[in-house]
Amino acid sequence: MTTLELKSFLDEKVLQYNTLDFIESDPVQIPHLFSQKEDIEIAGFLSATIAWGNRTMIIKNSHRMMDLMGNAPYDFVMSHTSTDLERMETFVHRTFNGIDFTTFIKSLQHIYTNHGGLETVFSKHQETHSMQKSIYEFKKIFFEIPHQYRTQKHISDPLNNSAAKRINMYLRWMIRQDNKGVDLGIWKSISPASLSCPLDVHSGNVARKLGLLTRKQNDGKAVAELDLQLRKLDSIDPVKYDFALFGLGVFEGF
Repeated sequence: MTTLELKSFLDEKVLQYNTLDFIESDPVQIPHLFSQKEDIEIAGFLSATIAWGNRTMIIKNSHRMMDLMGNAPYDFVMSHTSTDLERMETFVHRTFNGIDFTTFIKSLQHIYTNHGGLETVFSKHQETHSMQKSIYEFKKIFFEIPHQYRTQKHISDPLNNSAAKRINMYLRWMIRQDNKGVDLGIWKSISPASLSCPLDVHSGNVARKLGLLTRKQNDGKAVAELDLQLRKLDSIDPVKYDFALFGLGVFEGF
């Protein structure tokens, strides 16, 4: 396939999968439950954090998270009591448990109280074609509060060569304005051109088969390599191709 043919093929797949139907089986449905900016970004952040494993279970446990917060995530983050936090202790999704959940609630409160909120923290350290340094700085701020060391693993560090799939997916949700009703695009201070593809086993395998990726591991270096190729296809909205790569891998077994 020539570059032009590849772009045409992937653009077609983006149109096929970047539709409202995609929401039904994807955790992006969780932030779509809300209309207030802070509710959307907190709901999105928490559901993206547990987005690994069985998709049905991810969505089920994300709904449970929202239920535990009275389906008012921002209000809960800002005004919870210690008794409220005790209810979180029973929560578990794979290795993310009640201790992690309560730490995340406290840290989010810290970010909204002392750092101007999630968008402000992420936008502060953005670079022209990368959000990876921004994710690294976000993680430092997130764990300024007292916490157990175990909880740190739930936020990846791309500067430590992690693919940071879940947090890159979250940033896609918040920043990319797709006009299709999937990605929410509520953060206007960060350009979609800076986003990185949320690289996982499915998108990675498809990218290799299409010649977009040569590196065998799905890590930070692979993300940088894939980003470079996707920006050649669309420098303004490179991560739209996440829909094509993911759709081809998950739904078509490409």
